[in-house]
Amino acid sequence: MTARPIVRQYAFTFDSSLCSGCKACQVACKDRSDQPVGILWRRVYEIAGGRWTRKDDLWVPDVFGYFLSLSCHHCENPPCIPSCTTKAIFKRGDGIVLIDTQACIGCRACEYACPYGAIQYEADLHVVTKCDFCLDLLEAGEPPACVSACPMRALGFGDLAELRKTFGGTSDVFPLPESKDPGPALLIKSHRDAAKANRDTAEVANWEEV
Repeated sequence: MTARPIVRQYAFTFDSSLCSGCKACQVACKDRSDQPVGILWRRVYEIAGGRWTRKDDLWVPDVFGYFLSLSCHHCENPPCIPSCTTKAIFKRGDGIVLIDTQACIGCRACEYACPYGAIQYEADLHVVTKCDFCLDLLEAGEPPACVSACPMRALGFGDLAELRKTFGGTSDVFPLPESKDPGPALLIKSHRDAAKANRDTAEVANWEEV
């Protein structure tokens, strides 16, 4: 049997240049975890912007669009943990952040503390839930459901330190907040148009979906 590699901080990778916005990752996550209506542990954001500019008798387009597939980032310094009044949220030795729903009282303090909107409140159960990195699949030697489902292989995962060497990428892509703190365990290879979003008019075009 091959020994499992030592992982100090599990992380996701996402190559935005490959993503077609098909939402297969989102569907796989929802199906695998049997999430109720209104709960999405993984969400696909459509970023759009730009304008048409008139040059003499012509209108020249400078519009752009790209997608981001995002879930809980299992941060290196997760703000949800100190915000939890019952210590229901904890971080494992491999970096995965989990919620003990038996200890959760549904106060939603962690939801408000998370800058990424990753924590979801389930009103029927009066608890919060989120991505658990498909822990059962990892322990069985399989990838997370979202990674397996992506037909474009835009999603990946592994140890953060190793991925920084082999994958590269950044955590600072519009519309994500500055990543220095809390240090999301997420590396993104930006779409070629992401630079336009940083200097131009850009917005999340599918807020009603996410």
